[in-house]
Amino acid sequence: MFGAIAPTYDFLNHTLSLNVDRYWRAMAVRAMEPNPRGLYLDLCTGTGDLAFALARRSGALVVGLDFTKPMLDLALKKAHRRRRKIHWVQADALRLPLRDECVDGITVAFGVRNFEDLERGLTEAARVLKAGGRLVVLEFSEPQGRLFGPLYRLYFRRLLPRIGALFSRVRGPYGYLAATVQGFPEAAPFAETLRRSGFVVIRQRPLTGGIATLHVALRERRKASMGGPGERHESVEAGGPAV
Repeated sequence: MFGAIAPTYDFLNHTLSLNVDRYWRAMAVRAMEPNPRGLYLDLCTGTGDLAFALARRSGALVVGLDFTKPMLDLALKKAHRRRRKIHWVQADALRLPLRDECVDGITVAFGVRNFEDLERGLTEAARVLKAGGRLVVLEFSEPQGRLFGPLYRLYFRRLLPRIGALFSRVRGPYGYLAATVQGFPEAAPFAETLRRSGFVVIRQRPLTGGIATLHVALRERRKASMGGPGERHESVEAGGPAV
């Protein structure tokens, strides 16, 4: 499915979001506070937009990982044009081909809701992240305003799948997008899953009226327990101003 929409993926991301997705990625990079000497992993990198933004902002070494080869092929072409040296890896986010505690930070943009097993994927991310390292997750969410909420749901569930199918010439993927967003946990339950997976949640910030949410967490200082419950250290900052 993801391979089928790869050729029009960037165009539709920017068009359907009115280019707001670029701003969201910039916010994710800012939340990471990358160290130029660090090693960063961009999970579910797709065609690499967040990986490029991270490398451009920090100058750090960045690895972009995805399980869809056509997406990575496009990312590699973009890297050649932009003269950005990023290491591209085709792999499953639930089985990362990396040793324990080897990366300084992990970003995921619009990818965790596609994990076959959400907690397992987050626990695997905790495994490869250094103690105290930062996880930044950018994910769609559903706005709750009386006026904006219903209008958004009408667009997202009815109009967006049709527009996506028209331009990509593939039926199904953009309907899948709407379904996975609707089924993804809200901020508080997702924060609890992060804690069980070995993270300390430090911030959850809704963006653009709640269309997306920026989740920021730290890998616990103790070694993450693969499958055991994480300790609860902080309350969730679920508010934060919408932008």
